[in-house]
Amino acid sequence: MDEELQLNVPLLRRRVPNLTTAAREAGLRAATVSNLCTGKIPVGRAEVRTLVALANLAGCSLDELIIRGSGVRMIETGIKALDLLAPAVRGGTIGFVARPNMGQLVLLAEFMLRMKKRGFATIFWDPNSDVPGIQHVQAQSEFTHSTIDEVYSRIADLRDEKDVLLGVDRSKVLSGELLSLRERLKEAGARPITIALVDIKCEVADEEAAYGPLDTLWRFDSDLISRNIYPAIDPIVSTSTVLEGAYLDAVHLATQQRARKLLRRYRELKALITIQGFDKISELDSQLYKRGERLEAYLGQPFYVSEPYTKKTGEWLTLYETIEDVKRILDGETDAVEPSELFFRGRLEVSY
Repeated sequence: MDEELQLNVPLLRRRVPNLTTAAREAGLRAATVSNLCTGKIPVGRAEVRTLVALANLAGCSLDELIIRGSGVRMIETGIKALDLLAPAVRGGTIGFVARPNMGQLVLLAEFMLRMKKRGFATIFWDPNSDVPGIQHVQAQSEFTHSTIDEVYSRIADLRDEKDVLLGVDRSKVLSGELLSLRERLKEAGARPITIALVDIKCEVADEEAAYGPLDTLWRFDSDLISRNIYPAIDPIVSTSTVLEGAYLDAVHLATQQRARKLLRRYRELKALITIQGFDKISELDSQLYKRGERLEAYLGQPFYVSEPYTKKTGEWLTLYETIEDVKRILDGETDAVEPSELFFRGRLEVSY
């Protein structure tokens, strides 16, 4: 839709200081360029040759010149469990809720790495802590800063040209510094800032609103941890605002709802089977349990940052690939496959 496209005016004006003169010399009407910059002419209605000429003047690509989507949109991470069940919101706030040794900093480091691959600028607001795992986050952040002024200056410098992913510890929420940073950044740049909040002291696991309002919640699950299924994101509790309203593709939303329903029933049956055994459940429930077991195994995935430890190559799946695979599991196409064959890997085999 036309209103979902914006011209990156700060980038354009910074790279082409005398924009009106330069546009005229490039054969463009000054009034047209002015109206595009002020929004009087929607970007979607501009002639392609005009946009190409502006990009050439700025020495950038059309992707850099045009910002797509001002509303709620998901960021595709290539991590199956996240993209399917609790998508990251572009420009939103993501909360990591975990107890000690659940891998929240490893997931943040992996998230940073994957967003760099997507062209994000990655910044870590260092809480000056030496907790285990923080070195992985520092290694995957392009920029690490300790003070609010350093973080602000870095974001202001980068934000015209790139989306920004900012990793922040809860201590910055409690001190009020994150709120102050948000206020200072309201006028700085055109592209959104996505904030990933962690709690390195792991004090928030039992709190309902540990970080304040969130757009995405990734709650870690101790049962998955005990069985070495990573990322150990609770598939029932973890959620995202893109699941509300018409923000997801209809096929994605339908598949997500079916998967969540199956996993919820699988967990109910697992508790029952532990007490009474398989003989006490119906044939239909037995089938649902086994499909839930396969889906849970499939949603485990090797990370790039963990390759030195797991000796498994990191996997990136597109959202389309994840949805197609999950639908096959839900529809029973993998009923003859052992869950162990689906565990800790990427795509399903074609022969399944």
